Amino acid sequence: MGALDGKVAIVMGAAGAGNMGQVIARRLAADGAKVVVAGRHEAPLAALAAEIGGAHAVADVTRRADLAAMVETAIARFGRLDIAVNAAGAGVMKPFLETTEEEIDSMCALQFKGAFLFLQEVLKRMNDGGAIILVSSATATIMLENYAAYMGTKAGADHVARCAANEFGHRGIRINSVSPGFTLTPMTAAAAATPGLIDAFVKEYPLGRVGTSEDVAAAIAFLARDDCFMTGQNLQVNGGLTLRRNPTQAEIGAAVAAAMAKAG
Repeated sequence: MGALDGKVAIVMGAAGAGNMGQVIARRLAADGAKVVVAGRHEAPLAALAAEIGGAHAVADVTRRADLAAMVETAIARFGRLDIAVNAAGAGVMKPFLETTEEEIDSMCALQFKGAFLFLQEVLKRMNDGGAIILVSSATATIMLENYAAYMGTKAGADHVARCAANEFGHRGIRINSVSPGFTLTPMTAAAAATPGLIDAFVKEYPLGRVGTSEDVAAAIAFLARDDCFMTGQNLQVNGGLTLRRNPTQAEIGAAVAAAMAKAG
């Protein structure tokens, strides 16, 4: 028997082929949950839902009506809602003074307002004793240059999660977030392929490697279990990165230049 047998889960942010949301959905399904995958693009969602025996909902995390319909899909299809994961996110990497108002608005909508609305809509229909997990970032705690809009909105969503955890604990609902560091995903593939770049990060990880989506999915599967006695916490799933630091842009540039020179 799987640890999540009989549970119904939603995973928001699973519309990119092979992205973190899809890996999380596959892990929850492998552990026994019926999973509704959600995001903005129907074709990859439908394919994933068919693969894992779940359902899908086309939804934009910044739109309350979409999120309400997503939750209704889970209830209508499987009769309940026990687990909800928000893995929607994107980065804006710009020096502080060059970050535009439009980029700030975009980050706030996606990673703060979206997380807030997601929590509100799933809490309205979630069974008592359920679990909600937000995907945050190690950079909500430690520095990474030129990432302020991303980092600030992730940190804000973490605190909103703590507020909701405090308010809904009487129903047995546990609300936590997980914080990866640099993670090997389709979104980071181009950067990871740059000679020397991964090496600049790895030296700051006590466990000796950067993370994978599977690492994050394993932590989320733990937080989703009934025997997880945690709420209002931010779980640092990043190989010990927060014991040290992210490399500076100068260090990354030097590592890439050294690798290119060696290769040349």
